[in-house]
Amino acid sequence: MPGFHFHGLRQTGNTLASRTGASLADLMARMGHASTRAAMIYQHTAREQDEQIADALSSQIKKSQDRTR
Repeated sequence: MPGFHFHGLRQTGNTLASRTGASLADLMARMGHASTRAAMIYQHTAREQDEQIADALSSQIKKSQDRTR
């Protein structure tokens, strides 16, 4: 397949794994890394999930406040 690189498949797999809530230690074990530096690359998706969680919590708090008024 033109343009296909094994590393791209590996990166996609680890990005998807991070979206499942895999811990940094889980990602390190999957990738075979001894340091956290490389595994942190894949944690950006976890930060995106954190933003979604924070937004959902804010929405719940706002709804609760609106009900008590």
